[in-house]
Amino acid sequence: MPYSYEPHHFEDMEVGKTFESAGRTITETDFVFHSMFTGDWTELHTNKEYSEEGPFGARIGHGPMTFIIATGLFQRTGIVERTVVAFLGMNYMDVPNPLFIDDTISAEYECTAKRELDSRDDAGYIEIDTLMTNQDGESVFEGDMKFLFKRRE
Repeated sequence: MPYSYEPHHFEDMEVGKTFESAGRTITETDFVFHSMFTGDWTELHTNKEYSEEGPFGARIGHGPMTFIIATGLFQRTGIVERTVVAFLGMNYMDVPNPLFIDDTISAEYECTAKRELDSRDDAGYIEIDTLMTNQDGESVFEGDMKFLFKRRE
């Protein structure tokens, strides 16, 4: 069941707090737009005939595309709307299973770290673990995201 949350500031986040995204179905357009935007036209992602003979039996989503979709689903939760100062990077990112056209995916997010920063009075450090799964419950993306979240004024 998709949820929509209010924007969260640093003070609203606690280790262990979880969020669930809305779902979304992957389309041919997603594949094409990603290839157009990045210039990555690798045949495993863009050539139907070639991919059917390959190890997955069909075209698969670009690995980085799965990460980008996970960040988009996180934004759609609403908690980062006008409250995130910066995305700082990741400690890890795994793509354990391929993403296919017509997969319906959703994600779960958990706050796993929260830290005050001596260098900033206006924001604090938050780490979010991500698990994005397809309609069969298979993980298609796992990783963490590091952010600066604004403090309440």
